[in-house]
Amino acid sequence: MNRSLAEAISDETPMLHFAGHDFEPLPSGGLYWHAQRTLLVADLHFEKMASFARRGQLLPPYDTGMTLARLEADLALTKASRLVALGDSFHRANASSLLTQTDRMRLDGVTASLDCIWLLGNHDPAPHEGIGGVCLPGLEVAGLTFTHEPRRGVAGLVAGHLHPAAHVRIAGRSTRRPCFVHDGRLLILPAYGASTGALNILSPAFAGLFDWPSLEVTMLGRERTYPVSPRRLIS
Repeated sequence: MNRSLAEAISDETPMLHFAGHDFEPLPSGGLYWHAQRTLLVADLHFEKMASFARRGQLLPPYDTGMTLARLEADLALTKASRLVALGDSFHRANASSLLTQTDRMRLDGVTASLDCIWLLGNHDPAPHEGIGGVCLPGLEVAGLTFTHEPRRGVAGLVAGHLHPAAHVRIAGRSTRRPCFVHDGRLLILPAYGASTGALNILSPAFAGLFDWPSLEVTMLGRERTYPVSPRRLIS
């Protein structure tokens, strides 16, 4: 993000206040829940590029290693004792079998170091074979509900799936970056995986999910996150 544009958005490192709980949004796209010592991530999409490569597309299959490096760094930074992945952790139902030996050892190191909860997603609707931790369709902790796909009408719902991004224009310049977005009842995390894309939160996929007068947006930067006024959003 351009420095002058970032400074125009906000000079304060934000905390994210949602449904009576406080979270620290990380520039990686992870969300740290200090009170529960829990790192939340969504849409890792491990082995996405390897899956494409097996179908004949000439793409470098290094995304899993990059995502694991990001995850290892966040776990070291936060010293979390629990990891909750909000679905689509693997790009395909059988993608855990595509892991290289090196990546498998690194992932095993993560799952052995803390409690891991893998929520099922639309890309990985069945438990991950041979991967440490627990696979669940959903999770409830401290009055919050964690699931893969967002839906309206459930207070305190935390989800992923849509890979949200904010596109903003300030002083004649614009930038588009992944973001956290919530309205006090529904919170959607950005995609965490190194090979994932992002979808503008003004796109039709988000229509009807949020109460826009209560909307809060936190955009990812290179080294920190930035709160963004919804009035600055552009399609």
